[in-house]
Amino acid sequence: MKRVVFNQKGGVGKSSISVNLAAISAEQGYKTLLVDLDMQGNSSHYLGWEGDGPSVADLFKQTVGWFGRLPEAESYLYDTAWPNLSLLPASEALGPLERELEMRYKIFKLRDALKSLEGEFERVYIDTPPNFNFYSKAALIAADSVLIPFDCDGFSAQAITRLMDNLLELKNDHNPDLSLEGIVVNQFNPQARLPRQLVAELTDKGLPVLKPELGSSVKLRESHQAQVPLCHLAPKHKLTEQFRGLWRALEAESVVGREALEH
Repeated sequence: MKRVVFNQKGGVGKSSISVNLAAISAEQGYKTLLVDLDMQGNSSHYLGWEGDGPSVADLFKQTVGWFGRLPEAESYLYDTAWPNLSLLPASEALGPLERELEMRYKIFKLRDALKSLEGEFERVYIDTPPNFNFYSKAALIAADSVLIPFDCDGFSAQAITRLMDNLLELKNDHNPDLSLEGIVVNQFNPQARLPRQLVAELTDKGLPVLKPELGSSVKLRESHQAQVPLCHLAPKHKLTEQFRGLWRALEAESVVGREALEH
């Protein structure tokens, strides 16, 4: 299963969701790979990568001008400090490289690389940049399903329709098997009226809103600072349990929302 975590809006928790779901997957015994396509590299840093060694940018560069046989996809991977969890790290080089990759139409490179790794990994999570660019499209083409983080903000709610239109167009043009697993509600405060109202509006539109919602906690920021996923830093914390519940829901119902992209 290859899941991409995507939203065109920044600051919705894509990296936190990607890393913590991947860490729980690995903790549960699945060989798991996290792919970081955001040039800011937040997911990569979260998992302890400090920028030394090959990155996903180097994998893409191999398509721009190479001589002889290409290195295997495994040569770009980084072993994290936790069993079963590997990383294909990001790089600032992704930015200046994007235009050249677009001109050479290398949009399927990631799909092919992940296909070559299917025997190595049982679960793949892909973190994306906060816009509908070359790298987000490459991720959606490579993935089986998409998770949409939603941070209970009015502007975020307004952008959902445009986001769904983009996903449907990409599905029709490039990846007919892409499914929408659901919307991950992040920074949810059940005591406040606006978050409840916004989530209800998504449900009324027929969109698959996943349970449980994810709350907010300073413990998550501590996790970022320590470069340790929550399931290892604070295994019994309330937010950790919410992430575990979300992971279990995804594993139990991996086709939730499959029909949502059909409409």
